[in-house]
This record gives sequence, C-alpha cells and structure tokens, in this order.
Amino acid sequence: MIIRTEFPYTTAHEDVRIPMSDGVQLYARIWRPVTDGPVPALLEYLPHRLTDGTAPRDRQRHPWYAGHGYASVRVDVRGHGCSGGRPGDAYDARELSDGVAVVEWLAAQPWCTGAVGMFGIGWGGSNSLRIAALAPEPLKAVVTVCSTDDRFDNDGHYMGGSVLAVDMQARSAAVLASAARPPDPLYAGDGWREQWLDRLEGLEPLVHTWLAHQTRDGYWRHGGVREDLGAVHAAVLAVGGWHDPYRDTVLRLVSALPGGRVRGLIGPWSHQYPDRGLPPGPAIGFLQETLRWWDHWLKGVDNGVVEEPLLRAWISDSHRPATTYAQLPGRWVGERAWPSPSVVPVSYGLQGAPVTVASPQHTGLDAGRFRPFGNDADLPPDQREEDAKSACFEFPVPAEPVEVLGCPSVTLRLRMDVPYGQVVARLCDVAPDGASTLVTRGALNLSARRGRERAVPWPGGAWEDVTFELNGIGHRFRPGHRIRLSLSSAYWPWIWPRAGSEAGWTLDPAGSTLELPVRAASPAPEGIVFEAPEQARPLGVSSPATLDEPRPERLVVRDVARGTWRLEVDPRYGGTRVYPDGLEYEEEAAEAYEIQQSDPLSARTRSDWRIRLHRPEPGWDVRVETRSEISCDEGGFTTSNEVVCREGEEVLYHRTWQRRLPRAAG
Repeated sequence: MIIRTEFPYTTAHEDVRIPMSDGVQLYARIWRPVTDGPVPALLEYLPHRLTDGTAPRDRQRHPWYAGHGYASVRVDVRGHGCSGGRPGDAYDARELSDGVAVVEWLAAQPWCTGAVGMFGIGWGGSNSLRIAALAPEPLKAVVTVCSTDDRFDNDGHYMGGSVLAVDMQARSAAVLASAARPPDPLYAGDGWREQWLDRLEGLEPLVHTWLAHQTRDGYWRHGGVREDLGAVHAAVLAVGGWHDPYRDTVLRLVSALPGGRVRGLIGPWSHQYPDRGLPPGPAIGFLQETLRWWDHWLKGVDNGVVEEPLLRAWISDSHRPATTYAQLPGRWVGERAWPSPSVVPVSYGLQGAPVTVASPQHTGLDAGRFRPFGNDADLPPDQREEDAKSACFEFPVPAEPVEVLGCPSVTLRLRMDVPYGQVVARLCDVAPDGASTLVTRGALNLSARRGRERAVPWPGGAWEDVTFELNGIGHRFRPGHRIRLSLSSAYWPWIWPRAGSEAGWTLDPAGSTLELPVRAASPAPEGIVFEAPEQARPLGVSSPATLDEPRPERLVVRDVARGTWRLEVDPRYGGTRVYPDGLEYEEEAAEAYEIQQSDPLSARTRSDWRIRLHRPEPGWDVRVETRSEISCDEGGFTTSNEVVCREGEEVLYHRTWQRRLPRAAG
C-alpha cells in the first residue's frame, strides 16, 4: 500500500448539516480542495455512522479525492449517526428522496460545478444505483461496489426464492444494533439525548418486513432497479468480487446498460473496496481507476476509460481449498461485449441411475460466510464432507484447461413426494488427491421454479425439469483435475429448511445437465494491468491490547446424543478501538445457528450485540445491547428481538418485539 501525503491540491474539511424539505437535517462531512474555482462533487451516502463506523475507511479515500480536485462528501442517512429523523426501512422512499435532495443541494453550492458523482460499497453502492434510477439531473456518474440491483434474490434476504437464514438473521440484527446507537454529543451537540430517544421510538426490526414478503412482490421491486435499468442515465462503473455474493449485479449491468456509459470490473475480492488489501488479493489501485472515471464523466477529460473492455474480470487458476488466501493465482482478462462471443455454453450430461437425495439437515456447515469481509475463517474449507452428503457427478478435465467465465447453470429432472423443498448445486474443483475447492454455487426453492413472483407447490410424485443459474465466476480448471457438481437437498444455515423437506427428492441423471460458460483460451496475455493501491494518510485508530483469548471465528459444536449441530460465529466487524478524537468504542457480536440433523423444524438462529461508546473526559458513557432470535415451525416464523439502552447505569430504553409471520412461500 502506498500512502499519499502530497497531492495536486491542498485540502480542508468541514462538518455541515444539509436541510431536507421536512426540516430534518442530515449530517455531512465534506473534504474540498483549496482552490478559487468550483469543482465537481462526489457523494457517499449510507447509514453506517461517519463519525465512528466508517471514519477509518472514509479517511482513506475522501481526502484522496479532494487532493485530486473533487469535493468529496460523506453523508449519514436520516435516523443514523448524527443525522436527524428516525430510521426507516433500507432504501425506502424517504431515504432515496433524501439522497436526491442531497445531490441537488451539492450541485447548488457555489464551490460545485453542478456535476455530481456517487459512489459506495454495499448499502452505499446500492443507494448510488437506486438514486441514479431516479435520475436527478446533476448526477452524471456512479461507481457502485459490491451492490445489488435485485433486493429479493440477491441482497441477503432470499436465495433462489428460499429464505436465507444466515444473512436474514445477521443483517437484521446488525441493522437493529446500529440504528439503536446514539448520536455523538461531540458532533450532535447538547440535544443528542432527545434526538436519541426520538430515534429509539422509531425502531422496528427489519426482519418483520423482510419475512412478510416471501415472493418478489411490489415491495422488493420498489427496492431494486433490476426491472427498471432503463431509468439509469448516469454512467455506471460496476465493481464486484468473485467472493462477494452480489457479483452477478456487475454481469447484469454490463449486459443491460448501453455500452457507451457502463463498464464492469470483477476481481477475486471479498465484500471490500479493492484497494484495501484484505484477502483474497491481489489488491489494485482502485482509487486511481475511479479517478479516471470521474475525470472523464465529471470533468470531460478524454482519458480513454470508454476504450477499456466492457468487462475486466479476474480468472482464478485451480487452487487448494482454504478459508483465506492472501493472493489467489490467476490473471486479468477483458471482454469487449457481454454476453461475450468468446464464451460459449458447454453442456455436460449427468450419468447414472436415478438417485434419491435426502441430505442431513446440517449439510452446509462448511459453506463459509455469506458475505466474506476478508477474515481468516470467511471462505469455505475443503468440501469433501459436504460432498459426502450430496449426490456428486464428475467430469475429468482433458489435456487442455477448462476456463469458465459467467454463470453456470443446471437443468435437473426431479421427482418429489412432498409439496416443498429446495435444491442446492455446488461446483467444485477436485484435485488429484481428492481435495475439493468450492468454485461457485446456486440454489432453488422448488416452489419458485416457475418464477420468484409466486409459490407453486410441487405435485406429489410428479417428475419435472427445473433449471437455475449458479452465481457467476471466473475460474480455470487445471488438466488432471475433475469438475464436480454436488447436489444437496439441504444447506443450513444458508437456506432455511421447510417442513417435509427432510424427505428430499429423486434425481434422474438421464434428463439432467450441467452447463458451463466456457471461455476460449487467449492466445497471448491480454495486457490488463492496474496501478499499485494507494490511499490517503490513515485516521490513526488504535486497538488496545488485551489478555483475553479471542473467540474462534467459526466454531462447529456437535451434540452426539441429541444429534444437533451448532455453528457459533464471531463476525469480527470492528471490536474495540480508540479514535483520535477521544472516543472509546467497544463492540462484541455473536451469532449462533443450530439444527437437529434429521428435523428441519429444529432450526434456530440467534444474534447478540453489545456496544459501548465512551468519552472519558466529558464522562459520556452509553451502552446498547440487543438480542435477536428466529425459529420456524410448519406454519410460520417466530421472531424475537430485544433492545436495551443505558446511559451510565440508567436504563433509558427497553423494548421487546415478538412476531408471528406465516410461512407463505420462502
């Protein structure tokens, strides 16, 4: 990593409040170049608390952009951080209209040329896309990283029409704990407590809404842009990682948007900005890449960005299974069109007699983290144990490598005797010694086989053909290896099981195929290179040493007598840290997922958060504790949430929610 301390422009920053039409003010931090003339503005807009949560990350990039001639602005969504108002649903109409207002406010400032860009990762990247679809006139370009265009089937709520236990639970719990944190009096002023109490009165666990919409209905269509990409007029640089669950958004965007104003970039990365150097690498000079994008679309610089390939993608070589990689072997390739004429579908027919697949309910414990962040235990370990609980079909790699780029798919002829079930397909790279590396995967809720918009029970005892895609991937299978397709009827804790699904289904290989998007081998290196990563000077946050032994990131506990399996997760979002402004921040989160190996109705999830914000000198000391649980019986889901907030030892707020939500589809 290169740390830049000198830039073309000297910079300054200030915190301001941006007024909304209803009187609420959003808290913003603006870094600007010291110059006599106006400059374009760049906006990062999300709820994750600019005064502490994203402050270290913000310092890496916003001053860097300002030093290169842009006003770089970080704004907290209403109801979060030091912004006023109450928290709402993710990407709701109020949040998006506020975002449009911020774009227009920035464009109207005397120090702005009137041209605005938006960027962000995850929530911030998705907001960039959604606000671009509302087409505010000043918004000329966006950079969207690890974001989603499809909130129903590609945003951590559902997968293939099935409820995602792992991220539905963890994300709702994390958002609840985040929204319950107070404004910081150092920045919010003396009215912080009243603002906090009002915010707490507006709290509602988002899992209530997410589980109330188990098909792709109007709620999900409003929150996404997949059905309305034609409304996006801004230029879009879409960025993803093969180890991020949202990477298919990049492939859809470069396929659907006009080629003159979209470019895609997919690396080997997890859910992180590509310059941060977190596993898996290699990292790239991402800020330099985005600067070229901004210079072209916001300043009119003819720098060749629109001459780049439409899609630049990393193709990994065969590698050993591991839960983390500092660097993955592979290379960059470029495609001038997508779908690409150099990628052709190749079908592999499954072989053998019909086979019944009734996987144990704990199949999936080696799935890895749904949204890897670059931690040591994030990625899936060797898949041999998972393969043993699945029906496996293998295809030897011939003398020449098989290079895959895009979304594989499967067509399966199935018979099921119960109305509901799911099928999970994993594509693995098997080495000569038997080591099995997960390449990609996909899932289908069999009641969603005719579309995510409705649930169609399976007619008992009938044979049907179903087809679904696996997540996109760039991978090169080495000669001497085997391509393995593994099919299971369970995948806990990713997929929430359904009553009766323990019976599984019967597969007829004679009517089933695996289709791979095979890319023709390049005759020569394709010349795609990136600069070394660089950032601005870091914020200087410290993590105090402790004598406590760290908890395992992912611990599997088996109760042999009860036949239960429990996955305990320490997500390691942030931990304890001390900021240069004197804030002492403590955070502890724990997740647990339990299931009995033969009973789908035994599934349970729980997330606990404990947060402390402390400023010793003024004596400010607040704590937030939350507990979130989900269980499910044959008729529906039961959710339980609790929030306790303290100032010192005094309980200022305590509330519990209990909900019963019918299981209608997912």
